[in-house]
Amino acid sequence: MIYPKIPLAQTVIQLSKAKGIKHIVISPGSRSAPLTIGFTNDDHFKCYSIVDERCAAFFALGIAQQLQEPTVVVCTSGSALLNYYPAVAEAYYSDIPLVVISADRPKHLIGVGDGQTINQPNVFDNHILYSANLKLDLREEEEDEAAEELPIFKNLENKLETLLGLKQSIQEFNESEINKAINVALQKSGPVHINVPFDEPLYERVEALSVNPEVEQPKERLPELDPSILNDCIDDWNTAKRKMILVGVNQPDQIEQQWLDALANDASVMVFTETTSNLHHDAFFPSVDKIIAPLDDTGFKNLQPDILLTFGGLIISKKIKAFLRAYNPGQHWHVDVKKANDTFFSLNRFIETPANYFFSKLLPDAKNVPSDYRSAWDAVKNHRRARHSEYLDTIAFTDLKAFDSILKAIPDNTVLQLGNSSTVRYVQLFNINKTLEVYCNRGTSGIDGSTSTAVGCAVVANKQVTLISGDLSFLYDSNGLWNDHIPNNFRIIVINNQGGGIFRILPGHKNTENFDTYFETNHTLTAAHLCHMFGLDYSTASNDSELEESLQTFYSEGDRPKLLEVFTPKHLNDEVLLNYFKFIG
Repeated sequence: MIYPKIPLAQTVIQLSKAKGIKHIVISPGSRSAPLTIGFTNDDHFKCYSIVDERCAAFFALGIAQQLQEPTVVVCTSGSALLNYYPAVAEAYYSDIPLVVISADRPKHLIGVGDGQTINQPNVFDNHILYSANLKLDLREEEEDEAAEELPIFKNLENKLETLLGLKQSIQEFNESEINKAINVALQKSGPVHINVPFDEPLYERVEALSVNPEVEQPKERLPELDPSILNDCIDDWNTAKRKMILVGVNQPDQIEQQWLDALANDASVMVFTETTSNLHHDAFFPSVDKIIAPLDDTGFKNLQPDILLTFGGLIISKKIKAFLRAYNPGQHWHVDVKKANDTFFSLNRFIETPANYFFSKLLPDAKNVPSDYRSAWDAVKNHRRARHSEYLDTIAFTDLKAFDSILKAIPDNTVLQLGNSSTVRYVQLFNINKTLEVYCNRGTSGIDGSTSTAVGCAVVANKQVTLISGDLSFLYDSNGLWNDHIPNNFRIIVINNQGGGIFRILPGHKNTENFDTYFETNHTLTAAHLCHMFGLDYSTASNDSELEESLQTFYSEGDRPKLLEVFTPKHLNDEVLLNYFKFIG
């Protein structure tokens, strides 16, 4: 087998392999050549080449999001690393194990005007779980030995370091730091950064390893729950007559069906699920905004819970956040292994354990408290659903109508990736197909990497993936299609309303030159030329009949990925949506 000659590169690669990392996303570069040589010449790894580093990081995030295992991104030195930052931040807030490995110059070449250099150590300091700043290898050849201090001290220092055995201590330090970084990604499910300095020559290869790094396995963390906390929860749960559970972003199949059924059978419990929660039960309340948007003060007071229990990631609905901040629950419990956000400014109990484990301890001792809490809101739910269907029958072709047709057409047992902004909010208004797995980058809620994330997901999903994206989000991340890894069954639906349609819904002075230019960002661009350049089948729809006809063949097999661009009237979309909430009330 071929290996990079540099021992530090060998160490990084061998420890990545030992910890089960398989997927390596590489952006071409010179300083990172030792890593590229090592990863791409080992059949254990599946390597991908993505030129644009921002897209590469989101592509890797999509893989890690789908597989829930660490995925590596590799880049050269300099600004290449900074392009990873949006995806690193998303991984940080969405608890996705992304391993960033950046090549760097030796320390004596930093800050002296050498090309392609920045201050790389700890560059993600505010949005990273661990930063490993490795030390430069010492060379055996005296003339080429590279100390980390100024070149004038090279020869003397290297002789001393060899004499004192510091060469070995550097190797031990690097092994320890790499082990720690990857173990943190594994244990805490989040991003880590390993910064790796290399001196030239960079492209030398050998056929045998010169290092055998020690592998430190991560410590298994068993679920725990303090008995006193559990007893307090059981006591409070069994006396509360109005209990609300609100579920944010959540991986599929995280909660056992028996616990979902137990919650559904308790008349004092209302379970609100968002589209990204991947939880379904006929007794639950999806489409949060549809329930609460038309409420007045009396309605909000009737809905106000004694106990609010939350789990999962960030909440999409602005309306329920506003409601629970204004009408605080008596208690707010959050269940999570890692963190508890005080989203509603009323958090009083952080239960640091997996949600499924918590329910397995709580619900067997829970009593079904007599209450009309849920039954009263079941009638509201049924009324809203009926009015929802009536409204769709009365409106013209707009975003809302298009989403109705699109969501009905997505095949069962497939993956749905959603763009941010108005896209995910429109989908929240519909009862989603229970067989779909739904994902969205809600950690930072940015529009910048939706396409790249969806492509990365599609590469490893083993099932069909559909991305629904707004026009600005799609155009912003169009380089996400610049790779050779997109599977033929990948589908993209772009809702093109010629600008940032969500700004027309928010308060502001619409239909002015300032608004059109600086908020909505008017444009006349389409995806047609991008599809031609990147090799996607392209089709369009601009009304009900065209959309229905396009969707009939959109999911048929083909020899290329497909993109359907749906054009909607921007000056009507906001009016239809705002009137929707009035109508369903």
